[in-house]
Amino acid sequence: MKSLIVCVSTAHGNTRRVAERIAEVLDAEVVEPEQVDPRTLAEYNLVGFGSGIYYMAVHRRLRNLLRSLPQVDDVAAFLFFTTGAREVPLLGYRKPIAKQLAAKGFQVIGSFSCRGLDTVGPFGYIGGINKGRPNEHDLDRAAAFAARLRERVTGSTTAS
Repeated sequence: MKSLIVCVSTAHGNTRRVAERIAEVLDAEVVEPEQVDPRTLAEYNLVGFGSGIYYMAVHRRLRNLLRSLPQVDDVAAFLFFTTGAREVPLLGYRKPIAKQLAAKGFQVIGSFSCRGLDTVGPFGYIGGINKGRPNEHDLDRAAAFAARLRERVTGSTTAS
């Protein structure tokens, strides 16, 4: 199985840690959006798109990449996020990204999120919220999520 993980992790490396744990399970490369040639994404069996959540949205660098994606033919994709707070259903960040990917021909087969250290705005004055997150439990959950993705794409519980 050929997998790629596209990740934006700017402030504390929270999302990158999650991406790397998922990559271990999927035997995938983790890259920044600017390192991706969008024309090559159709060559992958599974592509992950991840970002920290900034003011209830994924990072603009990931949004820019998503806008530039070409049409693909049913490439499996997944989403992953780290966030300081729970997703607000009416202002959610998952649905718009999943819808955008589906419009490009990706089949979004799952999403994962966990808390991450957040020092934006007033939280910075108190040292942030969600200190120590993502923690080992969060990263183990990310690995289990990746194993389920692998099984869904390959039909196998072992690495391909």
